[in-house]
Amino acid sequence: MRTLRTPDERFAGLPGFPLPPRYADVPDPDGGSLRVAWVADGPADGPVVLLLHGEPSWSFLYRTTIPVLAAAGLRVVAPDLVGFGRSDKPAEIGDHSYARHVEWLRALLFDVLDLRGVTLLGQDWGGLLGLRLAAEHPERFAAVVAANTGLPTGDRDMPEVWWQFRRAVEKAERLDVGRLVQSGCRRTLTPQERAAYDAPFPDESFKAGPRAMPLLVPTRPDDPATEANRAAWATLTHSDLPFLCAFSDGDPITAAMEPVLRRSMPGAAGRTHPTITGAGHFLQEDAGEELGEVVAAFVREVRR
Repeated sequence: MRTLRTPDERFAGLPGFPLPPRYADVPDPDGGSLRVAWVADGPADGPVVLLLHGEPSWSFLYRTTIPVLAAAGLRVVAPDLVGFGRSDKPAEIGDHSYARHVEWLRALLFDVLDLRGVTLLGQDWGGLLGLRLAAEHPERFAAVVAANTGLPTGDRDMPEVWWQFRRAVEKAERLDVGRLVQSGCRRTLTPQERAAYDAPFPDESFKAGPRAMPLLVPTRPDDPATEANRAAWATLTHSDLPFLCAFSDGDPITAAMEPVLRRSMPGAAGRTHPTITGAGHFLQEDAGEELGEVVAAFVREVRR
């Protein structure tokens, strides 16, 4: 597998994101290895909060959420998915699969970082991957926060707005990552912020990850990821893992998943699930500090 590595100078002067990157090599299931990046903040002995981003963003997305969690005494770990941010980028769309992304992430979080007692905050693909990990490695997790995400199996059709997004990514001769992120926000990003989302991708050859991810969402019952995702649903819906939904009020892509998760997850029963108002799909951009406060309060609650 041929991989690309974004030059460090592309990340110089990131607005509001001073945390230094950390790196580790993780093995690829088919041989070789990739360098994966993450940032960390907060006390090293604090309860772990894992922040997982999605498509086509990277850990920069959590720059206003991280300080709130760290100030609450939590150990924050925010990786860049393979193909995104500062992590290595497989050069071909076909190099990406749902199973590979789960394994790359598992290797970093558990083999390298040995994270335990984890509270997951997953948004977009951060939930598709994080919920799989929580189901397959329940001994590593203490709680889950689902924010504008889900766990599709292909048994139900995706909303039309998602199909529009998928077609746009497939057909785009030049994939404008900054514009894609902006389209999922209520507020207007500054030119510097849009540049930060473009930074991981110096040219089109680096964008196999963003182009691949919409193709990996299960959309039919015989999708390669369907069986594993169904198994994850079966595990999670019989788990007492504390579960919180923190969806925004402005995301047509994932809105239908919130009541399903609330109804299906035993750990969600009897909880007050906040709605983050005035926020779009990327609620971290529109209300990152509020999201951090919600997660910090939830961790305090489940640790009592």
